[in-house]
Amino acid sequence: MSSAAPAPTDLRHTPLHALHLELGARMVPFAGYAMPVQYPSGLMAEHRQCREAAALFDVSHMGQLRLVGPDAAAALETLVPVDVIGLPAGKQRYAFFTNEHGGLLDDLMITRPPEADASDFGDLFVVVNAGCKDADIAHLRQHIGARCEIRTLPDRALLALQGPQAAQALARLNPGVNALTFMTGGAFELAGSRCFVTRSGYTGEDGFEISVPADQAVALARALLAQPEVKPAGLGARDTLRLEGGMCLYGHDIDTGTTPVEAGLTWAIQKVRRAGGDRAGGYPGAAVIDRQLAEGPSRKRVGLLGLARAPVREGTAIVAADGTPLGTVTSGTLGPTVGQPVAMAYLAATHVAAGTEVFAEVRGKRLPMRVAPMPFAPHRYHRG
Repeated sequence: MSSAAPAPTDLRHTPLHALHLELGARMVPFAGYAMPVQYPSGLMAEHRQCREAAALFDVSHMGQLRLVGPDAAAALETLVPVDVIGLPAGKQRYAFFTNEHGGLLDDLMITRPPEADASDFGDLFVVVNAGCKDADIAHLRQHIGARCEIRTLPDRALLALQGPQAAQALARLNPGVNALTFMTGGAFELAGSRCFVTRSGYTGEDGFEISVPADQAVALARALLAQPEVKPAGLGARDTLRLEGGMCLYGHDIDTGTTPVEAGLTWAIQKVRRAGGDRAGGYPGAAVIDRQLAEGPSRKRVGLLGLARAPVREGTAIVAADGTPLGTVTSGTLGPTVGQPVAMAYLAATHVAAGTEVFAEVRGKRLPMRVAPMPFAPHRYHRG
């Protein structure tokens, strides 16, 4: 994430910008875009809307890419420690780019479209973070551009419909979406637009991410907002939802100085890509990551529950009872669903066991916190 926010006149607009203003959104700079942080109902109401019904988020600032060519999967595997070659048609996988030190350049979503959709959406359909997309595109072109085509999709918007009632709302536009299960995707006609839909998201709830032609995004958003279950939600609720879901935000909870092992993301490294696997290594930082997988890291990302009422924010120091420094909070808020402060932090490996009591240093006071399993709010994905 950029540390200096661009001047308002330099901000890019998503295709839904005018609709956000019409709906009364408060706009803020984020990753070079003017984005809605909340609507008149407020962050808490938007958070509850997503947990109880369905919320519509504009995530068009994200980068959408098509990788085209028979060698696309094998090429991409040289940049990520994830099984891309074995990804079946119609399936999606979470991945991350690594550097030579095993640090995380970005996290991303990879989908292999069904064969019938590949001509429109590529041999691989990739979504990367907004703040990293220019660097990611350059990284891909530099390292694998000779092996496959990397086509950016600036003419497409991206909507996220999230919540336990998202499926019934979207199914009114096309009942075929009900066939999707968590981390699968395909092309569907929605409100007159050919869209690429994945059953995935960033909230811990069931839901969908919908790639739609930019010039048809407003019509689709209006069609979704016309459903009785759906209301708009902004970046503020998206952040509290993902934090309760124990999900990392790039530039905060993960960055070039953290490895996937330290970040607790080893579930995303399939056995075939680990030491001893048929396609082990071959990506940047593999030796560092394999060593940490074998020996364990010196620090690890953990969840923290606050035992006092005050929220503990990013950058707060965490110490042991005797004042020994243990680590730093990377994300923190008062969890609307959990009803108490929640945070993520990197702590020394000696203090990462669930139930360990530590202290946050907040304005000269030490607030007690307890290491807790994540997610803080249970995931409710639709797995079929």
